Amino acid sequence: MRLLPPSLSWHGTKMSARPFILTADLLLRAYRLGLFPMAESRTSRALHWLDPEFRGILPLDQFHVPRSLMKTLRSGRFTVTANQNFPAVIAACAAARANRPDTWINQEIERLFIELHRIGFAHSGETWAGDELVGGLYGASLGGVFFGESMFSTHTDASKAALVHLVARLRLGGFLLLDTQFITAHLSRFGAREIPRAEYHRRLAEAVDVSANFPASPDFAALTAEIAAMHVQSRGGGAKD
Repeated sequence: MRLLPPSLSWHGTKMSARPFILTADLLLRAYRLGLFPMAESRTSRALHWLDPEFRGILPLDQFHVPRSLMKTLRSGRFTVTANQNFPAVIAACAAARANRPDTWINQEIERLFIELHRIGFAHSGETWAGDELVGGLYGASLGGVFFGESMFSTHTDASKAALVHLVARLRLGGFLLLDTQFITAHLSRFGAREIPRAEYHRRLAEAVDVSANFPASPDFAALTAEIAAMHVQSRGGGAKD
């Protein structure tokens, strides 16, 4: 992405300006500072850097698993994986849909996150119905923080199943903070809430240097047990069905 013209003039003096290329490393530095990028549309070339006054988070130790969703997870209707097809997930998140004709994920964001995934700092969750990818999500990880970016679903509960599995993996991997950027009704159902910018930055600073590991292929029994424990915890906290 070129941010400067090839040449410019300052007080009559000609100067050369090198094109600035946003790299995966620079993107990670921005996340460490509490910034995240968004584009105005899929076709937009410009990126905007946001640090909202209020930030959405999903507390990992207070995650709600509704009873109806737990039944779906136990039914075997879906298979949920991680890091099996990152490019397909981000492409699906960026695709136009009837209820959302445009998206903030432009080609630059897609390129950067595919590179982050290649070097181990971005992860995807995939929900499958047989061999069909029907839902999923993706985000970046840095230390003990997971920065959730986007999710999609073409089948009822498919993105919700991916979210439950993501949280279970983050808990197993020692993560401390799940950043959702903003709050939606969908996320509120699982316990997401907003915190002031200053509190978010404090939590970010505490978690970003923690040693955590994203378990893409955890022990199946451990993953199943973690999801069950999350559900039991939800019942104690009055999860919505």
